Amino acid sequence: MTTTLKIDFVSDISCPWCAIGLAALEQALAQTQGELSAELHFQPFELNPQMPPGGQDITEHLTQKYGSTPEQQTQIRATIAQRGADVGFAFNPGGRGRIYNTFDAHRLLHWADLQDSGKQAALKKALLVACHSLGQSVESHDVLLAAVAQSGLDVARAQAILQGDEFAAEVRERERFYTRHGINSVPAVIINERHLISGGQPAAVFEQALRQIAAEQATA
Repeated sequence: MTTTLKIDFVSDISCPWCAIGLAALEQALAQTQGELSAELHFQPFELNPQMPPGGQDITEHLTQKYGSTPEQQTQIRATIAQRGADVGFAFNPGGRGRIYNTFDAHRLLHWADLQDSGKQAALKKALLVACHSLGQSVESHDVLLAAVAQSGLDVARAQAILQGDEFAAEVRERERFYTRHGINSVPAVIINERHLISGGQPAAVFEQALRQIAAEQATA
């Protein structure tokens, strides 16, 4: 008998560890296929909600926010690239030139989840590739709509959403919900609204946790 787990993946497009964590989680789900299934939903978190239009130079941003030097950032990028390669996610070798506001991307992801959770997952992955593999601006409506088209969602409907403020209140409410419940870094993977796995963990860590929670659920 297959056990179904509800997984809320709280994350931001601009977070490289979120791309790593998602790829690792998908590997873990593939390893447990037939034993358990997941109802996966992507929830919003903005690392930089005040980021202005046009974004900011990535080196300048990381220095201001974390106090890291360019040399430290180069080392961290190498670590991230290796962790990405381990789970099949390719980071742009040159890194990202700039970091951008992601609020519109989160509005589209919220809408996508109302349509089809599978297409929401496809949109999330397309946006992560646009940001981290291709180094594109995820505040650009052209980039966002290309990801929508790639995910099989209605481009005209997405365009209408971007031209107004639809789903803005809902996204902010979701963001407040998670910060109120102690989520202040991402990715945060919440299983059955009770169990928290923090950070871009290796696939084996996710697999062990999924099996343990599924076993507990089966005997409850």
